[in-house]
Amino acid sequence: MKTFKLLTLILLTSIFSLTSCQDEIDSENGQNPNTNSATSPTANNLERSSMYDGSFDDFLDGMSCSSIILPVTATVNDTQITLITESDYNLVLNILGELINDDDVITFQFPLSVKLSNYTEVQVANQAEYDALMDACTEAEEQADDAINCLNIDFPITILTYSLNLEQTGSVVIESEQQLYTYMNNFGDDELFAVNYPITASFSGDSSSTFEITSDMDLQSKISECLANDDAMEEAEDNADELEAIIVEGTYKVESFITAGVNTANDYANYTIDFANDLTCLAKNTVNATAQDVEGTYKVTSELEVFLQLTFTGNATFELLNKTWEVTSYSQTSISLQSTTNAATTLVLSKI
Repeated sequence: MKTFKLLTLILLTSIFSLTSCQDEIDSENGQNPNTNSATSPTANNLERSSMYDGSFDDFLDGMSCSSIILPVTATVNDTQITLITESDYNLVLNILGELINDDDVITFQFPLSVKLSNYTEVQVANQAEYDALMDACTEAEEQADDAINCLNIDFPITILTYSLNLEQTGSVVIESEQQLYTYMNNFGDDELFAVNYPITASFSGDSSSTFEITSDMDLQSKISECLANDDAMEEAEDNADELEAIIVEGTYKVESFITAGVNTANDYANYTIDFANDLTCLAKNTVNATAQDVEGTYKVTSELEVFLQLTFTGNATFELLNKTWEVTSYSQTSISLQSTTNAATTLVLSKI
């Protein structure tokens, strides 16, 4: 009798547990925003966040929806290079960086293989097929169907499921981005799911930015935040390209150099500064022909803002300009700069 009562208790406990689990996911279906179908925004967010990230070689292939599988042979600005490993990327970058404001041209030897955003690898036979891939990538970006590369989810994560046909609950542990992509891409219309929050994630390129995500709404918020950040970085990159094109088109003078509250532009009144296409710059004394030219280098970079780095040598006065400057504004005739270490230190270069 005691054995029968014990078995009955175990059976009732099991039934109650299953019913409670089913009721929980059922309740979530109707009330909890963390329960989703295959076509829900969260399903889309998870699928796009787990797509293969092909953006790391965009300087080479020009599209983030795929990456070129090495080895590959390419002609970069009339120089033929065979890339065997990723360390050979520097060969391409060095050629692309030799000159600014020039038309860089990269052509590939076909056939070549690429890895797509769905993790499949395909062979591309010719330029026409390659152009078709680029068109498809552009369309995906315009339709917001491309990969979300700015958010890195920490694995493993657990997804709770409910089958509408079988009225059965379940769960699956996801161990990687590729597994998450495959799971979400194949998720059935007769199923529902809920992410078992909290999960942790970080923004790409900043491993110290780890944060906790507690809901679908929180996930959407973090994705919106990082996409906005990506847009700002892309805009800054475009502005940096524009500034590079402007800066090599003319000769400049120091209109204003304020440091410690004093404008010392007069110290540079006799000099003009010419920025060359090869990232060198030269300050020439236009009053004293015997004065030695001041050689230097410059570099335009961007993050969320645009920066101009100046490095002069052999002249103490010009070495005072050796800083990484934030570009606060620019036009075809003037560039305003602010020190990244002391906001009170500013520099204005005006085109002559």
